Amino acid sequence: MRIKIEKGTAKGRISAPPSKSMAHRLLISAALADGVSTIRGVSKCEDVQATLDCLYSLGVKTEILGDDVKIHGKDFSCAKATAPLWCRESGSTLRFMIPIAMLSKNTIIFSGAPSLMARPMGVYAALAEEKGLDFIADGETIVTRGPLSSGEYKLQGNVSSQFISGLLFALPTLKGDSTIKITSSVESRSYINLTMKAISEFGVKAEWLDDYTIKIPGGQKYTSCDITVEGDFSGAAFPDAFNLLGGEVIIDGLSDSSVQGDRVYKKHYESIRSGIPSIHIGDCPDLGPILFALSAAKQGGIFDGTRRLKIKESDRAEAMAEELKKFGASVTVYDDTVVVYPCDFHAPSEILKGHNDHRIVMSLAVLLTLFGGEIDGAEAIKKSYPAFFNDLRKLGIEVTEYEA
Repeated sequence: MRIKIEKGTAKGRISAPPSKSMAHRLLISAALADGVSTIRGVSKCEDVQATLDCLYSLGVKTEILGDDVKIHGKDFSCAKATAPLWCRESGSTLRFMIPIAMLSKNTIIFSGAPSLMARPMGVYAALAEEKGLDFIADGETIVTRGPLSSGEYKLQGNVSSQFISGLLFALPTLKGDSTIKITSSVESRSYINLTMKAISEFGVKAEWLDDYTIKIPGGQKYTSCDITVEGDFSGAAFPDAFNLLGGEVIIDGLSDSSVQGDRVYKKHYESIRSGIPSIHIGDCPDLGPILFALSAAKQGGIFDGTRRLKIKESDRAEAMAEELKKFGASVTVYDDTVVVYPCDFHAPSEILKGHNDHRIVMSLAVLLTLFGGEIDGAEAIKKSYPAFFNDLRKLGIEVTEYEA
């Protein structure tokens, strides 16, 4: 799908999209709970649908009523899959669900888009070998077989927090106590805290003993509940970016008490507004594309902690460097740093590419309101924020969709 965006100034009021990060966590917690839970305000984005599909394949009864989902919890110790668990392109789904599947003594197979199955999974492979569990990855599927046991789990802190979160879901249900020991500086700690907040809503406890150790009491039971998914700061960062480009946009539905790490975008936007920022994004890598875009349109910027952008839906730093060059911007990508240089920012010289990455598409769409232009591969927004272009229209931006 190709999108044509006309030059315009965004003005108006919209609601933040529901947090897909929290939706994943609440749906999985509900599946582990005794009884029936209702999760309200669930996004229809592809990533969340992937988690729902996997739960269904494992025998979890789900009822979808508009934006609400009723989840009938089950015991996963004897879970069987009716088919390979199709994770689409959702890294959260795959990494969260593997420890859940390993609660079962039965063989369970995962599959997904080639870009997902190419992502690093060595953390689980090493843990499975250490604990005597089956874990076979051939680049197209991952085959697992438990049962998972309680105990001590050691992980490096510079790996995706999704591995730690996956264990946080499963380990409380086991008989013995467990600890997760993180052996290096923790990146994306906020996402681990988000998982701990989600499971606490279902009566399950885990706590930081120190900066590197999480204690997880065993023998806990998830208790069903009725809960609403909070607004997504990560998604809201895109329409809020218009306020740095002359727009007047108000976004409702964001909680001041949220532990989402991407709420820091407001602080980073102020840094961009006030000069040439130096920003560390190791704890908020999903903000990278929009921060690069805004800094290119302004006075440039220096961004550290960018290493993990290589293993997202695209190599996000390189993809943004390629697309921003079409606006006249010069971007240098180092191993763990991205430098965006001040430039004569102008209308793009050619059609932009979405790189099959929702955050690339939305970042470029924000910039195109300055000049007008087109993006090829714009359907990628369905992964996280399917209403994005409709929200742009609500803000007075003319958007036309067509097949190239």
